[in-house]
Amino acid sequence: MTDRVALVTGCSTGIGRASALALRRSGLTTYASARRPETLADLEAAGCRTLALDVTDEAQRVDAVTTIELEHGGVDVLVNNAGYADYGPVEEIPLERWRREFETNLFGAVRLTQLVLPGMRERGRGRVINMSSMGGRLAFPLGAPYHGSKFALEAVSDVLRVEVGRFGIDVVVIEPGIVDTGYADTASSGLHEAAEGPYGDLARSFLAAMAGSYGGRQATTSEHVAKVVVRAATAQRPRTRYPVALNARLLMAGRALLPDRMWDALLRRTFR
Repeated sequence: MTDRVALVTGCSTGIGRASALALRRSGLTTYASARRPETLADLEAAGCRTLALDVTDEAQRVDAVTTIELEHGGVDVLVNNAGYADYGPVEEIPLERWRREFETNLFGAVRLTQLVLPGMRERGRGRVINMSSMGGRLAFPLGAPYHGSKFALEAVSDVLRVEVGRFGIDVVVIEPGIVDTGYADTASSGLHEAAEGPYGDLARSFLAAMAGSYGGRQATTSEHVAKVVVRAATAQRPRTRYPVALNARLLMAGRALLPDRMWDALLRRTFR
């Protein structure tokens, strides 16, 4: 894998940072990117190349891919990791926040994929790894923008896998469960706003559940997810999906088995 080049988005913290480090240590030439490149100094010291890349900025998207093509011929492994979670009641979230969520979590990934695919097709090889979530297969109340963007990313990945497989390009989805990152802090800001409104009881219950889950033993680490990213990037024949953590496997299996009404009832009992 020493001749392969990886581009990872959203590397300032969490899963993106850990994945860039793990890919570099596995032998790939790794470009770690973030909106604020000054946050990547330790990754550069560890051997990663660094790039300024806001995945919602077209000029930066084009510059990032062009830079890698000029320096190494192209991107062999694209890890679409950049994303965040916006939570709140559907009724109360302004459309501007919905658009920002989808621009980051979905459209940024789609556009970067469009930019790297021509080179991958020409070389007859490539791998697109999309960082989804168990929240791309099941949905909790108050998380519609986040779940919507991840459900859409999963659907795009399924379509893309069939379209580009004949060119030697693999498409892989990573589905982490509860991971100890800044996810809960970002998601909770919208819930605090909702806590004083008509959905206040639900918001306060959800905040308590998140505090218990993300601060407890259920949470896995970014490094654990990064090991799965390396496996997906380096396997000769990667799986199409990699659930990460037992809670993700159990919850996704439960959602697949339960009828909608039973799932709804379970959620109502959980988040009173």
